[in-house]
Amino acid sequence: MNILKFFTAGSVDDGKSTLIGRMLYDTDSILADQLEALQSSNRKNDDGTIDLAILTDGLRAEREQGITIDVAYKYFQTDKRKFIIADTPGHIQYTRNMVTGASTATLAIILIDARNGVVEQTIRHSYLVSLLGIKHVVVCINKMDMVDYSETVFSAITDKYRILAGQLNLKDVTFIPVSALKGDNVVQKSERMVWYGGESLLHFLETVEIEADDDVKLSRFPVQWVIRPQTDALHDYRGYAGRIAAGKFRVNDRVTVLPGGSSSVISRIEIFDQQPEEAQAGQSVTIHLKDDIDISRGDLIVNAENLPLQSKMIEADLCWMDTRALDPSLTYFLQHNSKLTRCKVSEIIYKIDINTLEKHSSDEFRLNDIGRVILKTADELPFDLYDDSRENGAAILVDSRNNLTVGAVMFRADVA
Repeated sequence: MNILKFFTAGSVDDGKSTLIGRMLYDTDSILADQLEALQSSNRKNDDGTIDLAILTDGLRAEREQGITIDVAYKYFQTDKRKFIIADTPGHIQYTRNMVTGASTATLAIILIDARNGVVEQTIRHSYLVSLLGIKHVVVCINKMDMVDYSETVFSAITDKYRILAGQLNLKDVTFIPVSALKGDNVVQKSERMVWYGGESLLHFLETVEIEADDDVKLSRFPVQWVIRPQTDALHDYRGYAGRIAAGKFRVNDRVTVLPGGSSSVISRIEIFDQQPEEAQAGQSVTIHLKDDIDISRGDLIVNAENLPLQSKMIEADLCWMDTRALDPSLTYFLQHNSKLTRCKVSEIIYKIDINTLEKHSSDEFRLNDIGRVILKTADELPFDLYDDSRENGAAILVDSRNNLTVGAVMFRADVA
């Protein structure tokens, strides 16, 4: 049974938390103690029914204000698939939280209030979806009960959003009219919108095809640990442990180790006490090579037929996550997979106004700013472009003074 990771985004009060709460409630995915606490809560809807949003609003401030501040992760499954949901905040001041929640997702649910249509925050969230390379987008036009389940309203919003999707190059977009409050088209198909010919949201999530990351050419394995027991029983044992970031590795594959450039052939793959013939992205493995090569933590084992780029000067998109502004004179740490190297932001090319999508020059980067920069690293970095490999095309910036993560990075070009 595979896993679908998705996140929700939308403007304030569009009903993100209510939608997730409805999905959990109607699929009987709530534990008995959670259900009891839910029923005894003093937060009710106007009609006296339970406010399902409190299932994901875990912080006291969220419950008091009725908004989402931090990212809340929820897990559930049906007979067809397992799901990991990230409920992300809609406020502009929490853009960094949304980027964090969306960074590992393969599908985005963008909520639009049927009464308001496409607004500035819809544009901002859609831009972030495009920036993060999320391939599947579901646009849920919510609160259809408040517009008398009007097909005309639904059609007008979908027409306007299609124009935006074209501007942002969002290709796989599905529109579903829902009422999270009433449960229409969330888990069960609604009888109040007979004009809608599609399926419910849950049915779509259960059946959407997820591309398997098994492209052998883009196989990438960051070495996290070199295993050398050097005991009498395991005198010659030399294994390289880590998690396969992308693609697939097989016994007898010819590989190259970067940044050194040495080549060898995979002699054995170990997963716990098993020795499979192949392993793929997401699996934690130990790889053995036929040749003794000088390999250490931070090195990258790749398919010898398709090497990544290598450079010390990289053009990248940057999302700034710290309350302190970017300091171009400061040396930061760049964490790329298991590789840690020092770097500087040598140039700010532009910043994006994510409400209008306009690019403008700037000499500063502050909290929640997003734009294009040039990074200069101390060590040559083997990397892929983010559009080709989200796993090997992304990194984080870390403040060298306090070890706090200050930026999310997506590699876009080699500028050496």
